[in-house]
Amino acid sequence: MCQHQPPCPSADSADRESARLVAHHPEQGWSLLCNGVVLFEDTGELLPDGRIIAPHRPLGAGLMTAA
Repeated sequence: MCQHQPPCPSADSADRESARLVAHHPEQGWSLLCNGVVLFEDTGELLPDGRIIAPHRPLGAGLMTAA
């Protein structure tokens, strides 16, 4: 699918999110990468084979917990 040199990481690669953008729709909260991965604003992903990667936002250092 990718025609870039060097080629973008595949959808199965650990670094799949570093593939180049094909379409970017911030008003809708998603972007399509060259490897077919759909990235969502909440950091979730939809892989080309239909698998879902749950959002993986890091927890903020300033979050307070109940004591």
